[in-house]
Parts: sequence; structure tokens; C-alpha cells
Amino acid sequence: MRGELYCPLCNYSRDPVPDPVHCPRCGVPLEFRRDLPGISPEDLRGRGIWRYAPFLPDVEPVTLGEGGTPLVESVRIGRELGVELLLKLEGANPTGSFKDRGASVLVSVLRGFGVGTVADDSSGNAAAALAAYAARAGMEAILYVPSHASPKKLAQIEAHGAELVRVPGPRSAAARAVREATGKGGLVYASHNESPYFIQGLKALAYELYEDMGYEVPDHVVVPLGGGGLFLGLYLGFRELMELGWIEREPRISAVQAEACAPIARAWELGEVAPVRVDPVSTVAEGVCIADPPRGREILRALRDNGGAAVAVEEGRIRRAQAELAEREGIYVEPTSAVVLPGLERLLRRGVVKGTETVVLLLTGSGLKGEPGS
Repeated sequence: MRGELYCPLCNYSRDPVPDPVHCPRCGVPLEFRRDLPGISPEDLRGRGIWRYAPFLPDVEPVTLGEGGTPLVESVRIGRELGVELLLKLEGANPTGSFKDRGASVLVSVLRGFGVGTVADDSSGNAAAALAAYAARAGMEAILYVPSHASPKKLAQIEAHGAELVRVPGPRSAAARAVREATGKGGLVYASHNESPYFIQGLKALAYELYEDMGYEVPDHVVVPLGGGGLFLGLYLGFRELMELGWIEREPRISAVQAEACAPIARAWELGEVAPVRVDPVSTVAEGVCIADPPRGREILRALRDNGGAAVAVEEGRIRRAQAELAEREGIYVEPTSAVVLPGLERLLRRGVVKGTETVVLLLTGSGLKGEPGS
């Protein structure tokens, strides 16, 4: 496979390997990069994320048709907020969330390395995506998920034939369990939060938004943030569009967390370069409940570089936002997705987003996934 792994914080690089690798100097997960081809948008073929294959790892795709999701105009909420508001419906992906984009690329790369069995920890959506794409690739999957996760997500994982390990306790307990299992050798850690290949699939969203908007980009994109892969994927993708000369400016990207677990938002408010230690409590937005994101330093550096911001929103407002999107826009999302609406309201109050701007909210998962309390 052409390309290399590199540290986003220093100049360290090395050859690609299947497992996540951390920089020996900075201690952060390495990223993947390859030389960008000298092509134009007119040279792209196909649909979905593999339309952007010239910019992804050079592997045979394992695909279920992920990507190419609708970008629709808000009919009510945007007008009331005073912005041109667009909604990206990632729940339209094959397993119902944006995680399919990353899982497609990750599983494709691992199959290219000859990997037969993968393992990951997840609050549900990433595990469901990996289970589906592993099944598609003819691979085995062992997935460690909090026992309190949505029953619908647990059923979805098992439906694909994956081995489901229900882990009692908080989200972090599932992460510890999979590290212990993969640390014994013989099992590849297909981490959606640390793999250099998962983010490659997520960066396709930047290319897709550019084409969705008629070869332009919005002023601002607002995303939920847990492990930060979606935020970093967009940051990387828009950076590449700049390097290619396809765009003249990058949109600002802001991240939203739940107040119940907001290590990045707290660090942002305090001007810290690393996530603030938090003791998470239960939140309806389980997909963003990651107390110690492995790429936290990289996320905070990218936020400063990009000009966006990180905010946290309270529990009751998340629940109301889920209902508002369903009742007023006809869009049923899981609570993790709904954090972006109160996040946008807070960004407008703080002046981070201006009333004249075009804003895209990334609605990351379908309400049919059935998070607790949804």
C-alpha cells in the first residue's frame, strides 16, 4: 500500500502497519497520508466515498454503498436562527450512521494486510459498522460494547455474526477490555478512535460536501465530538482540498460535546493543549461520552488552527433538540446527533457563527438506532 504513517504533532513517520501505532516522541496516534494526485473534480468517477479513491489508501474496496448521503436545506429552524442552515443526513448510510465511511476504509485496508479477525470497543454505532463490513469482507469481528448500550445497536451487531462482548460499567471499561484482549497478540485492534485508516474514510465527507454545494464549501460545519474522528476527518479533507487548489478557503469546524462528558470543550475554554480530566456521568448522547479521547491533543491543535470552537450542551436541551428536528424538519436522529442544534445556538450567542453564514450540521446517526432515552 502506497503512503506512510506520520505524527500530526512532529515530523516522525514510518511504514504502514495494520494496528494503531503511537508516535514514540509525542505519544499520539499516527495518521495516514499519501501523495495527492494532480486531478480535477471532473476526473472523479462513481458515487459514495470510493468516488474519492484517488485520495484514499490504495486498496480493493469493501463497500456497502456508504456515502452520498442527502444534504437538505432546513425549512424552519435555520430561518428562526437567522442562518442559511443545511443538514447532512448521515443516518442514511447502510448501518444508520457516519461510522460506515470509516469502517469501509479500515476494513478494506486490514483485509489488504491479510487480517482475518478484528476487535474494537464502541458505544454501539462503530461496532455495528465494523460488524457489517467485516461480514462483507469475510472477516471475523469481536466487539466490546458497554452493557447499557442501546438494545437495538446490540441486536444489530449480533445480526452480522460478530462476537459481542457486553462490558459492565462506563464506556472506558469497554476500551480497557479490548486493549487487554488485543495486547495478548494475535488479534488486530481495529480502533475507530486510533486507527490511521478510519479517519481516511471520514475525510471523504469534506470532498462530498464540496460537491454537494456545487463545488463550494460552507462557512461553518458543526459536528458532535466524542473520539474526534469526524472532526479530524473533515479538517484533513478540507486541508487536502486547499492543497489541491480546489477551494480558496477552509470552512471553520466547531465541535459539540455533552456537558456530562466534555473534556475537549473544557480544555478549549481554559486554553489547554490537552483534554481536561473529567469524571463522566450518564448522558443520553452516549456516542460522545469519551472521557479521554486518544487524539485529544491533535483535536485541540486543529481547533486552534482552523478557527472553530468547542462547546458543551446540557442534557435537557439535547432531548428537546432531538424532538425539534423530528417535529419541525422531519428528521429523526439519535440524541448524539441532536447535540449539534443547541451547539449551534451557543456558537451564535458567542459570535463564533455569524448570522450571515452558511452552516452545515452533521446529523451523524438515525433515530432508529434507539439510544437510551431517545
